Amino acid sequence: VLRNAVHVEEAEVEKCVRDVMKEKKIEQKDTGFKTNLHISLLQISGYKKLYLNVENLRKVPYDSDNEEHEEQLIELWNLLMPHESLKARITKQWCDIGFQGDDPKTDFRGMGLLGLVNLVYFSKHYTNEARQILSHSNHPKLGYSYAIVGINLTEMAYSLLKNGALKSHLYNVVSGLPQMEHFHQFYCYLVYEFDKFWFEEEPESIMHFNQYREKFHEKIKGLLLDCDVILTLQN
Repeated sequence: VLRNAVHVEEAEVEKCVRDVMKEKKIEQKDTGFKTNLHISLLQISGYKKLYLNVENLRKVPYDSDNEEHEEQLIELWNLLMPHESLKARITKQWCDIGFQGDDPKTDFRGMGLLGLVNLVYFSKHYTNEARQILSHSNHPKLGYSYAIVGINLTEMAYSLLKNGALKSHLYNVVSGLPQMEHFHQFYCYLVYEFDKFWFEEEPESIMHFNQYREKFHEKIKGLLLDCDVILTLQN
């Protein structure tokens, strides 16, 4: 009964709670147990559902013929560079916010639309921080490619969700169904903390990026081992 209960939809959780209590001969009027089990089942089934939603977004390739995709890309530019207009859709200007070439769509290959949605979310909800970090990324000695690193951190957030490392964090953040919003918030934390980490470490050059990314990844994995952990910018 319990094994099946962790795979149910939200609407079926109440029934599963009753079934488990009946099976284990726990009185139905034990409201404390009932509430805690209800929340736990929502969190467990919700985590799995969130992963599927994130994975589905990752599987959507960036499509320059899709108006919504293009609108989000332009929104990213406008949020980060409010005083400078794009001269064309395909332009070297994209490098100013850390893309690799004239057309950002090629940089989204690995993480699909998820990479763009994350970048836009951070820039929209933490605009001042995003512009500040973009400014840091243009540092003459310690600079890095803002958008490329952002997409790289999407991959990190995605892999931590996929392997279950985000469970304690998400269970502490929400007593119920974790939503896409909570994944985005964790991503924002990663971007903000990575920028601090990078400048504290003072790498010799961007050529050592993978080494420092791995060091940062290990640091985050260590923090996530704490069963009371909450990693958000709103702390």
